[in-house]
Amino acid sequence: MKKQFLLTMPNSVSNFDFAEEFRQRTKAFALRVMKLVDRLTTEPSCRVAGMQLLRSGTSVAANYRAACRARSEREFNAKLHIALEEADETVLWLELLNEGGVLPAGKLDDLLTEARAIMFVLGKAEKTVRERRQKTGKA
Repeated sequence: MKKQFLLTMPNSVSNFDFAEEFRQRTKAFALRVMKLVDRLTTEPSCRVAGMQLLRSGTSVAANYRAACRARSEREFNAKLHIALEEADETVLWLELLNEGGVLPAGKLDDLLTEARAIMFVLGKAEKTVRERRQKTGKA
């Protein structure tokens, strides 16, 4: 069983530590997606879904990293939103592969759970930034 990460940041972890941990988490997720895509069959539907999954699953990590390097809060929020959209698309492709019976039942459960957890964290972060902008009048 893979190490489970917290869905929320505990008070004892700094924002920098959390960002670094989440950066590593999204990278590990991208690597898992890559390995999965390499194991798919060469059937046309698997090829297309696999390439879309590969693109969106690796894009989550890339866009989160870009958000961490943002030059402004607005740029951070934009990159964070892209990462969230890509995570949501990744969930869709995983669900399609799962429900399409491409792999044995239950084979994608852990990856789907992780994709949804990443999506949750990104959604919470985006909401926090949006609320902060509204409070400071920068909305």
